[in-house]
Amino acid sequence: MFLSFLIIFNLNLLASSVSDKYNAERMSYLRAVLDNNTALEKKHLENIISYGEKLGYNTTKYKNELKKLSLKNKEKFNKIKKQSIQKDKLEKEYAKKDSISQKIDLKNSIQKVYTQKNMIIIDFNKHITKKDIDYNIDKTKYFNLYLFDINGFFKDAGPTKLSILGIDKIFIIQKDKKTLHIKVRDKNRLKPIYIINNKRIIIKFLNIKISDKKEQKQIATKIIQEDYKRKIVVIDAGHGGKDAGAVGPHKRYEKHVVLAIAKYLYHHLKNRGYKAYITRKTDKFIKVRNRTVLANKLNADIFISIHANSIAKSKANKIKGVETFFLSPARSARAKRVAAKENSSDIRSMSLATKKSFLTVLNQSKITASNKLAIDVQQNMLYQLKKHYRSIEDGGVREGPFWVLVGAQMPSILIEVGYISHPMESRRLYNKRYQKILAEGIANGVDSYFLKNP
Repeated sequence: MFLSFLIIFNLNLLASSVSDKYNAERMSYLRAVLDNNTALEKKHLENIISYGEKLGYNTTKYKNELKKLSLKNKEKFNKIKKQSIQKDKLEKEYAKKDSISQKIDLKNSIQKVYTQKNMIIIDFNKHITKKDIDYNIDKTKYFNLYLFDINGFFKDAGPTKLSILGIDKIFIIQKDKKTLHIKVRDKNRLKPIYIINNKRIIIKFLNIKISDKKEQKQIATKIIQEDYKRKIVVIDAGHGGKDAGAVGPHKRYEKHVVLAIAKYLYHHLKNRGYKAYITRKTDKFIKVRNRTVLANKLNADIFISIHANSIAKSKANKIKGVETFFLSPARSARAKRVAAKENSSDIRSMSLATKKSFLTVLNQSKITASNKLAIDVQQNMLYQLKKHYRSIEDGGVREGPFWVLVGAQMPSILIEVGYISHPMESRRLYNKRYQKILAEGIANGVDSYFLKNP
């Protein structure tokens, strides 16, 4: 009798130990997913399956994830190999077609400068920041001049000639040992933006005009829309109707601010060739759980939800800034506070089933892509704002468990465009000029994301 009891006790103890290991591996697997560490993901999945089978659990879900991961790694390897082959082909093509210097210069800071479609691309052999480029516009009686001073030395500046279809003239001059000067001349008013990507600066012209009307229709449209004609962006204006969102001084409502910015962003993206959609165009209420339905139905490439932040009156004069969030369990008190505020319009409590659903979505969502999108949008939004308003504060890119992002099956972000509770920021958020600048910065961030992640 005692021997039987001892055997059962040891078996229970063993099962308990295996169960603890099983749960620990599940948590470690989730952390590996959040950190985008595929090697650890594979290791923890194998352990989960092993412990789960010992406990008699159904591990089919984890076996499927392991298969997907193995397939994903294989596809990633094949994709890198394919991209490498394509890159070699493209570089050979550019060497033949473009009137540029393709010499790689490892000694000096700028390796090469060339044109591609409606872009001037400057490649460096070092990491660069926005401090490495200075941009100005100068007008004469007959021309508009767009002047770019870039920190770096390009030894082939002299022989290099640049041209873009639809632009009158592009000059490239090495002013001194530290400054490369690029001057773009055109009688039409161009709209250049520039994007900084690690070791590259991309100067892009969004509204090139061709003199001949037929060419303008055929070529300019192709140039502007070629990269983005297949990209679908769904914009969500937060709150609406009975849900006013945060309320600032003098009864300034979040729902009105975010709708205005969302509309400006919608028009920016449409004009740039995206297939843009918006969840609401009027002051109407949409349940949080229904906001991603349109994005999923359209199989959108990205989902952007726009909101305005707020804080208690005791801190209203001190706290301000622009922040961008992507879906993940909140790791900071600030992220948890913001998420709680934005989730409040959906009256559900987080039940056990909902928590499981949330974790399942995290396992499947494109967290890394959302993080990249958030970084690009935050950087470009801040840059655009700081050109006009120097006191803008960078709230950074953060993680948070936002219900509005949970249902999205594509990279998704939530932008807090400022604190409507802050007296000065609240006034700005109600200003049309400020709203338009914000929207343009977000659109530039979307451009940047797709340029880096085509």
